[in-house]
Amino acid sequence: MKSVRLFIQLSRPMHILSAILLYLLGVGVVHYLSGLADWTMFFLGLAWVVSVLLGAQYINEYFENTPGSSAQTGKRTPFSGTSGAVGDDKIPRVIALWAGLTCLAIAASLTALLIQLITFTPVLSLICGLILLAELVYAVPPLRMVSSGYGELIMSIVIAGFVPALAFLLQGHDFHRILLMIAFPLTTLYIAMLLALEFPDYASDLVQEKRPILVRIGWQRGMILHNIFILGSFVILGLAFAFGLPIPVAWPVFLAFPVGLVQIWTMNRIAEGARPNWNLLVMVSISTFFLTAYLLTFAFWIH
Repeated sequence: MKSVRLFIQLSRPMHILSAILLYLLGVGVVHYLSGLADWTMFFLGLAWVVSVLLGAQYINEYFENTPGSSAQTGKRTPFSGTSGAVGDDKIPRVIALWAGLTCLAIAASLTALLIQLITFTPVLSLICGLILLAELVYAVPPLRMVSSGYGELIMSIVIAGFVPALAFLLQGHDFHRILLMIAFPLTTLYIAMLLALEFPDYASDLVQEKRPILVRIGWQRGMILHNIFILGSFVILGLAFAFGLPIPVAWPVFLAFPVGLVQIWTMNRIAEGARPNWNLLVMVSISTFFLTAYLLTFAFWIH
C-alpha cells in the first residue's frame, strides 16, 4: 500500500485529473456539434495523453532528484518542486526513470495503433507533436523548462489548449473556432491556479534557489498577474458570446465566477498584510479552475 501511495504521489494526480477533464471537454464539443462520439478513439486518445504526461512527470522526477540536489536535501513541498516520492526508503530514482520510459513506450505503441486506425491530418499531427515536444522540453535536459520559470506556461498550454484540441481532432473533425474560445480562458485560469499554488512555497523556493515562475517574476507581480488572469478569463468567456460561443452551453460557467472572486479577495488580503490562509487560497484556486472546466464540460455533454 505504501508503494501504491508513493506512485500516486509521484504521478502528481492533479495534473492528470485536469488533463482528463479537459480531454472530456474536447470530446464534449464534438458531442455538442454532431451528437456522436467515437469511443474507440476516445479511449485510445485518452490513454495516449495520460501516458505522455506520466512519462514526462516520471522522467522529470528522475532528473530533479539528482544526488546532492535541493530535492534530496532541501524542504519538500506539496505544490512545487518534486513530489517527494523519490528517495531513501521511498521509490528508487532509477524506478522513476524506467516508469517514465515505459509510459513513453506505451505512448509510442498507441501512436502506431492510431496511425493504423485513422488518417492523421496535418493539424492533428502538429498537435500530437507539440504535446510530445512540450513534455520532453519540460522534463528532459538540456532545456528542462520546468527549472527555468517557463514550465508552468508550457504545462498550462498543453493541458488547457492542446489536450482538448487533440480530443476533438481524434474524433475526425476539422479544427473549430469553439476550441479557441474555450482554450484561451482556461489556459489563463490554469496559469492563475499554478501561481496561487506556488505562493505557500515561495520562501522555501527562494532558499533552495529554485526558479518557478513566481520566483522569477516576484511575488508582487505574481499577485497582480494572478488577479488579472482570473478576471481576464471570465471577460474572454463573456466576449466569446459575441463571436459565436453558444450561450446555452457557456452561461453556466459564470456560476464559478463568485469562487474566482473569493480567490482574488484571498490574494488581496495577503497583499494587504493579513495573515496568509494558505489552505483557503489553495482550495479556492483549485476549485475555480476545476469548477469552470467542469461546468463547460457538463454543458457541452448535455446539449
